Amino acid sequence: MSSSRRDFLRASLAATALPAVAGVVSTKYAATDWVALGKSNVQVTRLAFGTGTHSGAQQRHLGQEEFTRLVRYAYDHGIRFFETADAYHSMPEMLSIALKGLPRDSYRLMTKYDVHHTEDPMAAVHRLNGALGTDYVDIMLLHCVRSPNWPAETKRLQDAFQAAKEKKLLMAHGASVHGKQALAAFPGNAFLDVAMIRMNHKGAHMDTPSMQDIDEKGDVPFVVDHMQRTKAGGAGIISMKLVGEGDFKNPDDRQAALNFAFRKAGVDCVTIGFGSTSEIDEAIKRVSTALNA
Repeated sequence: MSSSRRDFLRASLAATALPAVAGVVSTKYAATDWVALGKSNVQVTRLAFGTGTHSGAQQRHLGQEEFTRLVRYAYDHGIRFFETADAYHSMPEMLSIALKGLPRDSYRLMTKYDVHHTEDPMAAVHRLNGALGTDYVDIMLLHCVRSPNWPAETKRLQDAFQAAKEKKLLMAHGASVHGKQALAAFPGNAFLDVAMIRMNHKGAHMDTPSMQDIDEKGDVPFVVDHMQRTKAGGAGIISMKLVGEGDFKNPDDRQAALNFAFRKAGVDCVTIGFGSTSEIDEAIKRVSTALNA
């Protein structure tokens, strides 16, 4: 058995749920713990490496060599969950290059499919996997659902994702959401092995009644309520926009956002887009602080 496989198994066995009673902490929890996403069979590290800052512009600007160095730094420091999307122009391919040569069972991959594409859905699954240079992805999401009728409107895609799951081309499926109208259809939705939901304490770049992203404070209580109901139904929760898409310049706000996501809302995992090793170091520290608050 390889050393990386032994490390993964050891981390998996050590990963447990957060304590139910505040202040009762017998184990130190870390950003790099492996946790299960709801009722799916997918385990991920609590902190994910995101590649979609401003639709990937920040990561693309680094260039392949520097981006690869950043991905490897994250990997070496225990972040083993990497997420991207076909809408993040060239980022899946750059991520594939950055991860090349690392044992596939030592990390997890998530990608997202633009629901507005009209290609054959199964061909899309193969295309997304091919862009990442892998036979399978751990999670594939419908990207950025906005319509209140998205469950009916994406039925063809959902059926294809389920067929791909049965063929082990992907291990879990779900959706990411933008807007209260779409989020209202999340609780109790059987398709959602995994739900990706925007979350921070200030409502920055979070869900509003509009079906478009607008410069308006999101409805934090609504989002938390629907997220928790979605989680209670068995979906794993990944949250995004933890630092308000980079708006939280004050370190105290960044810590407060992570405290809120883990301790108040109760998300399973968070994804943050990185542009430097110092940002990775800070995120690992702040997530671990939030978990043990």
